Amino acid sequence: MAPRTALLAGATGLVGTRLLDRLLADPRYGRVTVLARRPPSRTDGKLDLRLVDFDALDGSSVPPVDDVYCTLGTTIKKAGSQEAFRRVDQHYTVTVAALARAAGAHRIALCSSTGADPTALAFYLRVKGDTEREVGALGYESTEIFRPSLLLGERADRRRVEGAVIALAPLLTPLLAGPLRPYRPVTADRLAAAMIESLAGAAPGTHVHAYDAIAALAGR
Repeated sequence: MAPRTALLAGATGLVGTRLLDRLLADPRYGRVTVLARRPPSRTDGKLDLRLVDFDALDGSSVPPVDDVYCTLGTTIKKAGSQEAFRRVDQHYTVTVAALARAAGAHRIALCSSTGADPTALAFYLRVKGDTEREVGALGYESTEIFRPSLLLGERADRRRVEGAVIALAPLLTPLLAGPLRPYRPVTADRLAAAMIESLAGAAPGTHVHAYDAIAALAGR
C-alpha cells in the first residue's frame, strides 16, 4: 500500500510544530505539504513547503492529498480586532479545508476548542463553533474535530497568567473530574499524536474528541 500524503496548515504554532515533527517521522506518510507564511524551523526530504498568502490562497497552492491537518489560529490581541481574529481562525481554516477537499482530500483533523459552539456567548467560542460547522459541511469522508482545553508546551510568547496556570496544572488536573474532565489540560505533543491516530483509523462521519478521547487516541 502506497504511503499517504498530508497537508498541514498552521505548522509554526504550538500544536502545528509537533504535528509537523510527527508527520515527517511517520512512515505512513510519504509526503507532507505545509502551507505557511514563513518557513518552519526544519527541513526534510518528505517536506513540500509552500509559502503562501492566506488572504489570496487558491487551488494552485493546494496539491492533491489524502489527509488534512489544520491548526491555524491566533489571539484577538495578536490579530488586533475580532474581525481579524475571525479571518484567521475561521476564514483561513475553511478556505484551506475547502480547497483541499476540492483537490481530493478524504479526511481532515481540525484543532478547535473546548466549549466551541456557534451560539456561545463568548466570541472566541462562537468563532470556533462556526468554523467546526463550516468545515463539517464540506463533505469530507471523515471529519475529526478536537476540542482541547489548556494546551501545555513551550511557547515563545507565553503570557504570565498562562504560565502560572501551566505551572499549577499537575495540581489542578485531579480536581477536574466528572463534568469538568473536558477541561483537563493536554500537552501539544499528545494532541498532535491523537490527531494523527484519528485519521489513521478514521470512520466515516464527523467525530468530536474532548479530553478522554484525546488521551485514548494518544495512548494515554
